[in-house]
Amino acid sequence: MTLTGLLTSLILLLVVAVAAVAGYYAFITWRFARRAELLVPPPGRFAEIDGNRIHIVERGQGRPILFVHGLGGTQFHFTYPLFSRLESDFRLIAMDRPGSGYSTRRRGGPETPAEHAAFIARLIDELDLEKPLVVGHSLGGAIALALAIDYPDKLSGLALIAPLTRHIRNLSPEFAGLYIRSPLLRWLIAYTVSTPNAIKLAPKTLEYVYGPQQPPADNAIAGGALSLLRPSHFYATSTDFVAVEKTMPEQETRYGELALPVGVFFGTADRVVNFEQNGSWLQGRIAGLELEALEGVGHMPHYAEGDKAEAFIRRMATKAFGA
Repeated sequence: MTLTGLLTSLILLLVVAVAAVAGYYAFITWRFARRAELLVPPPGRFAEIDGNRIHIVERGQGRPILFVHGLGGTQFHFTYPLFSRLESDFRLIAMDRPGSGYSTRRRGGPETPAEHAAFIARLIDELDLEKPLVVGHSLGGAIALALAIDYPDKLSGLALIAPLTRHIRNLSPEFAGLYIRSPLLRWLIAYTVSTPNAIKLAPKTLEYVYGPQQPPADNAIAGGALSLLRPSHFYATSTDFVAVEKTMPEQETRYGELALPVGVFFGTADRVVNFEQNGSWLQGRIAGLELEALEGVGHMPHYAEGDKAEAFIRRMATKAFGA
């Protein structure tokens, strides 16, 4: 065999080996995703909005409160810890944002906080919500702020939980695996190794997100965490993460335009979104801002301090609805 022939054979063997490994991981990912869907089926209904198939959970009656989850989150991050506390007095609406959870995102669908805000303005119209109070957690806080800046007539107020309010340019090591700029590479990772990696890193991820508190004991199924293992969810999470830098630098210069009630509920020990950089930094930048800081609490204060979170949302609802 000539040297050229040998090299060709080696390359072919390498391609076959890579394809076999990728196929194996793709099968593992599919199997885990299917298992997750069986254990944690979508609890809500679906609506077609601007070509996006959106999973929506709605409970209760009264003035509307719309919940917007954060990066890598789903509607479970509100329905699990908060809905039973509030549904007797309000109409509660939580959704999986386009691409996240059980929602799908059309090609060219919303990616940046500003684009997600425009989508939510459309959703408010589609669901006939009369100027809801908008509750946003983490990246959902950034989206809620963009909504209030660009569509102030669509809502009555903001109740922000551990919100991202600025673009921090120094990438945290915990987020490095999400910063995948190539859509093709993002898709390949999502549908091969993302689910096995997520399972392997689950203890560390939970400690980072919930710490210094512990996640709920029934977080996997009752809390919906298994639904996060689906590859489409990873793809959407990475897409949204990369897109933050496109509009946040300009957004953070416009908070002085806000003229509606805004409250912030933030743990001082948050490891995901820094309290000083994103919470106390807002003081003096938003007129009438209400800031409640919880000492020693992490990124999930609505889990860690349920009574206080409920009181915060009710207080902001009173301010927003004038009742």
